[in-house]
Amino acid sequence: MSEVVKKMLQDLEFPAVRDHLANRCHTELGKEKAQLVAPEKDQAFLRTLLGRTFEYLASYTNENRIPNHYFDSINGELRLLKVENTTLEISGFRRIAAICSTVLAHKTFFKKFKEYYPLLFEYSEELEANKEIPQLIEAVIDRFGEIRDDASTQLKQIRIEINQVRGKINQSFASALSSYQASEYLDDIRESVVENRRVLAVKAMYRKKVRGTVLGASKSGSIVYMEPEATFKYSRQLSNLEYDEKEEIQRILNELTAAIRPYMALLDQYQYFLAHIDLTAAKARYASEMDAILPQINNESRLYLRDAYHPLLFLTNKLSDQKTWPQTVQLDQENRIIVISGPNAGGKSITLKTIGLLQVMLQSGLLIPVHERSSVCFFDQILTDIGDNQSIENHLSTYSYRLKNMNGFLKKCKENTLFLIDEFGTGSDPELGGALAEAFLEVFYERGAFGVITTHYANLKALADELPHASNANMLFDSKTLQPTFQLEMGQPGSSFTFEVAQKNGIPYSLINKAKKKVERGKVRFDATIAKLQKERNKMAKTGSRLQEEESKARDEAKRLEELNARIKAKLENYQELYDHNQRMIYLGNKVNTVAERYFQDKKKRPLISELLRIVETENSKRKKKSAKEFKEDRQRKAAVNQEVEKEVKVIRQKKKAEKKSQKSPVPKPRPVFKVGDRVRLSDGKAVGSIDSLEKNKAIVNYGLFTTNVSVDQLELVEAAKK
Repeated sequence: MSEVVKKMLQDLEFPAVRDHLANRCHTELGKEKAQLVAPEKDQAFLRTLLGRTFEYLASYTNENRIPNHYFDSINGELRLLKVENTTLEISGFRRIAAICSTVLAHKTFFKKFKEYYPLLFEYSEELEANKEIPQLIEAVIDRFGEIRDDASTQLKQIRIEINQVRGKINQSFASALSSYQASEYLDDIRESVVENRRVLAVKAMYRKKVRGTVLGASKSGSIVYMEPEATFKYSRQLSNLEYDEKEEIQRILNELTAAIRPYMALLDQYQYFLAHIDLTAAKARYASEMDAILPQINNESRLYLRDAYHPLLFLTNKLSDQKTWPQTVQLDQENRIIVISGPNAGGKSITLKTIGLLQVMLQSGLLIPVHERSSVCFFDQILTDIGDNQSIENHLSTYSYRLKNMNGFLKKCKENTLFLIDEFGTGSDPELGGALAEAFLEVFYERGAFGVITTHYANLKALADELPHASNANMLFDSKTLQPTFQLEMGQPGSSFTFEVAQKNGIPYSLINKAKKKVERGKVRFDATIAKLQKERNKMAKTGSRLQEEESKARDEAKRLEELNARIKAKLENYQELYDHNQRMIYLGNKVNTVAERYFQDKKKRPLISELLRIVETENSKRKKKSAKEFKEDRQRKAAVNQEVEKEVKVIRQKKKAEKKSQKSPVPKPRPVFKVGDRVRLSDGKAVGSIDSLEKNKAIVNYGLFTTNVSVDQLELVEAAKK
């Protein structure tokens, strides 16, 4: 990896992303691979890596969960296999068998669910399936890690003899124990174990009376530990058999090692596969935690990051339950360079790092936290100049170091390059440094490179406004609360809000005014104009957003009314057709009724039949000749119309019933208590009079010109009499 790439990854804090990945790996080899993750140059392979991670992430949301991939490294075993006449240990064989079984489980799973995981299935198919290795190992070593009795005929025979000898040892020892215990030659503890052998705890005074071999004594010397003579003979025989067993096991393990040695390359592939699966699972887990996705990948050199989050900041804020502000940025052939301006501590550097880190993550095979409608592309190289970067070792100042960086940019910057520069042009005289920065920017622009820079220099803002394929952007700042909003606004340069930020940080207002007088009046007015325009733009953006929302609602309402109108029109046509049909049936019914009445009077059948035939022929002459199929369809259509009408009528009736139920009877107002002198009027009248007298629910109301006697229930109180 070149120094330029290392510096770029360091500037964008990519090592922290590697650490996050490593912490989410389950195996040591996976952790090692995570620390080596870097941007890939092969775009086809990169798309495959991203696709595998996306498939693994998808497994979290369906029932077909990918099997466990944990394994212990077999690097030590692989190194031993490369050396002739070496023998693996039992634990090494078990690790090899486990890796083989895990790989076979993954191959079987991905083959079964290849529709869900096509890329992972394709990757697993690159490995040769081998069931022979685990079978060879399982034939020798059981699941408890012991050599099987039937690993060889010789071993089986040796172990049979060992068991027999052990039986004889136990039998002879039990006989001696019983005999010497009866003679009271043994201590109270009776027996013990010395050098893994059962021995008698003989009282020191009776040592010569016991036939056997002394193997030790107690610290006090009161007890002598002796192995009975008969037992000693069998113990020697057991030692010989155990030696034979050990030799036979070594021979078996030698043969097993020789049998597995030809599969070294395959075992290395198996381990590499599982390490890659571990890294892919870690990437998927990391993506799940920060709501990352695989955005659309285009070949048009278009980078559209919608609602993009800085991954490290997002996870940090998520732990402390704080809000993270997303940003939306677009770079394409029509807008290749963005110049971001705005106040300090307003989020310019974070926005710049967000763009760079997400691009590096994407080109390293990681999913990124953006909106699903984002669209991304791959750049040939990414160049960064972020931070102070003073070089004490090389005795370089900040500006000298940045100039050295710019020289590197001039050598490398070309088409399909993404450059990211923070505080472009700072570190020298503002006018001279700004002029040089302007010249650099023009060169990058002419070479067709893509880039994002942050600056306070007015000349760079003006240049971005003049160049056809560059644009300004600003970090919004609330001048009322003197607080940054951390929102990126495209299309207009931002004010640095120098004096506002100073005021926010407690600098005396008198000192700020003094500073304002020292600055060129035109500069202050220019900065103030930018700030004013920024406020106006914010207002217009909010108004435009509201109008768009209202327009969208209006379109939806118009569409709904149009659909409603079409349905009503169709229903009216159905009702009209049904009405016409019913009217014709009524007309025919009246004709038939007239004929029936005539027949009822004269009882003449011939005129009846003649009249009925004439009516039928008249009606048939109006009908079109239809096939049986057309007649059936017509009848079905009419039946459907009738059903629909009946259904509509039923719905209307149900609505009316529901409305009647929902309508509550009005709560009667409490009747006022009338008194003589109250001004009143009739409930259905307008004239107002006063009550002269009240008697038995009757009142005499005086209207001036006349009086009337009315019921109190018919009166309404207009004004109560004054006391």
